[in-house]
Amino acid sequence: MADRSQNTAAKAPRLYLVAPPLIDPAEATAALGPALAAADIAAVLIPLPAADERTLINRIKEIAPTVQERGAALLLDGRADLVARAGADGAHLTGADALREAIGALKPARIAGAGGLESRHDAMLAAEAGADYVMFGDPGPAGKRPSFEAIHERVAWWTEVFEVPCVAYAASLSEVDLLGAAEFVALGPFIFSDPRGPAAAVADAAARLEAETSG
Repeated sequence: MADRSQNTAAKAPRLYLVAPPLIDPAEATAALGPALAAADIAAVLIPLPAADERTLINRIKEIAPTVQERGAALLLDGRADLVARAGADGAHLTGADALREAIGALKPARIAGAGGLESRHDAMLAAEAGADYVMFGDPGPAGKRPSFEAIHERVAWWTEVFEVPCVAYAASLSEVDLLGAAEFVALGPFIFSDPRGPAAAVADAAARLEAETSG
């Protein structure tokens, strides 16, 4: 995931997909393939359900080529311990403490991202700990997230002050319209429930960001 900060005004954010939990690799591949082909996707975050490690590793290995052959990074949600064995590219950790605990197993070869950052201070701690990106706006364990106004403000502040890339989490297409200041925009699971299909939804999101940054 490259830093876009040197040319923020001229280039739209890259997209970051948040996939549904990885239960059936065949279904996941069928959904992800068209979505990845529809736009420039920097990364795909894979939430993992409760299952034994061997089952999870096998599932990840099954979908990895679909993601990685498109040039996107395959990130595991919270399971840094499985990254190397499953052939993933990194992990997304919730909170600065979780990032610090996992970063030694990931860096320098793999990506260590941080979300679940409840304050500006938490985000700065994550960056100081070596996060490759910070994410703002992602839902917490109970599904709650800050107001969109707070997310928008934090993204604008971060991209003005810090070099570590910022991922802005969009919970709907209408939120995508206002997140062009970020280096990356994460598209929540709504992409995969869009009645038009994930490819059309991803293409729509990409077009909105292009229009916003070029307007």
